[in-house]
Amino acid sequence: MKILVCIKQVPGTTQVEIDETTGTLKRDGVPAKMNPFDLYALETALRIKAEAGDGAVVTVLTMGPPQCERVVREAFMMGVDRGVIMSDRAFGGADVLMTSFTLAQGAKKTGPYDLVVCGKQTTDGDTAQVGAEMAEWLGIPHVANVKSVDAVLPDSISVTVDMPDCTLAERIPYPCLMTVEKGIFEPRLPSYKLMKATADREISWLALKDLADTDPKHYGLNGSPTQVKRIFPPESHVEHVMLAGSDVEKADQLADILYERKFLQ
Repeated sequence: MKILVCIKQVPGTTQVEIDETTGTLKRDGVPAKMNPFDLYALETALRIKAEAGDGAVVTVLTMGPPQCERVVREAFMMGVDRGVIMSDRAFGGADVLMTSFTLAQGAKKTGPYDLVVCGKQTTDGDTAQVGAEMAEWLGIPHVANVKSVDAVLPDSISVTVDMPDCTLAERIPYPCLMTVEKGIFEPRLPSYKLMKATADREISWLALKDLADTDPKHYGLNGSPTQVKRIFPPESHVEHVMLAGSDVEKADQLADILYERKFLQ
């Protein structure tokens, strides 16, 4: 069984600058980490691998600048077998549609895969759309909001799906894609032993020239139909008011402030 997990390196801080011209995050020099939701996807894939038995292989695929090698190495430390990085300036500034298209091109290049597993969303984009759109580009069935894996069968996988007002039991034939909910499993910690064992493991690198579709107009900012009119960090207003006097006097002062600002009527 061949399993693909899509992972992403995201900013490890909320203090991120925004390029006002392109409307994209400035990621250079910003502390980064693996997208937390992808840890659940990784754990899900590794447990499915264990249940599938001998011959099952888990590959991670990520798109980003060269420094995203760090999250691939982290995935190796969790038990992943192969790593693929898609890195090319042509991929930069991609919206959801072009991100999913690029990842699908990478999956086609390195696959085929029986199962693709994605986290619910990323903490920097929060669209929760890449998984479903990637499945559409690949032409395979997909299921979102998976809260549990109930059975790993030779020709399909049975899962429970968390819907807004109910839960559904679904069986999806391979090849297929699923996005998993936070908490589906408790992610394992990276292993020091695996870190030493995989320190020299080769990672596959893909650029635009390596893909079946090499038209730069189909990637990155050039191919993205989403036009960001304006993007900006949230404004921060910090004001300190010191109250003096006895407890009763300070309570009266606080009440006056709340009435003045219409928090109390």
